[in-house]
Amino acid sequence: MQADTLKITILGSGTSTGIPVLGCRCAVCLSDHPHNQRTRCSALLSYGKYNILIDTSTDLRQQALREDIRRIDAAFYTHSHADHLHGIDDLRGFNLRSKQPIPLYGSEQTLATIRNSFSYIFDKSEPVSYIPRLELHPIDKPIELFGLEIIPIPMRHGKMETFGYRCGPFAYLTDCNAIPPTSLMLLHDLELLVLDGLRFTPHNTHFNIPQAIKMAQKIGAKQTLLTHLSHEVDHPVHDPELPDGINLAHDSQQFNFHINAAKVK
Repeated sequence: MQADTLKITILGSGTSTGIPVLGCRCAVCLSDHPHNQRTRCSALLSYGKYNILIDTSTDLRQQALREDIRRIDAAFYTHSHADHLHGIDDLRGFNLRSKQPIPLYGSEQTLATIRNSFSYIFDKSEPVSYIPRLELHPIDKPIELFGLEIIPIPMRHGKMETFGYRCGPFAYLTDCNAIPPTSLMLLHDLELLVLDGLRFTPHNTHFNIPQAIKMAQKIGAKQTLLTHLSHEVDHPVHDPELPDGINLAHDSQQFNFHINAAKVK
């Protein structure tokens, strides 16, 4: 065992539309504040030489260029909604560099939807062309990857089950409006929690910000960031109003944690 640094990058902090919203003329969408410019929700875990995506957002290409990401070694999916999935084709650029397939992890249902929705990638009977080389790995329990333990956290997103993920002192819980007690038991002693907090008004499949604050206080992480933010949320106005230890996420935020993990090979 050895101590190593886990770096977390918030690639995107915005809701499914991205911010600014196309055609919208509200104050947030017209804002020039950089924290009100939000690409679709996703994160990157970097450990040793390895980079692990959580979701391939619609804006993956833009995010990868912005953060100078040169390799992707695996991706974990929270669920199969378009804003978290439809950047999948951009993984092919990383295949070209690595000459290796990229493993994808998620629930059996999520990966079945990915296979069906992107059959041109996985249907070997179709002509081979410039497509991503990807391997599907359904999970329902913790796995070890590149020396890191990654724990799926089952949640509810309306009637849909989604996965959050915990890695060491970090947990990423987007697209949820309920977290079962059995999942809460997996979230003790966090340094950083990234949690769905769509907007101030109610929503039927996402925590709104008052609900997210209550959940964050229940989980008790040292720091919580609210993500998947809509254009109801004005970062420089609303962030200072949140309770201590709770803030709004923004694109390109980075955090480093020293963790004890298996030696990276």
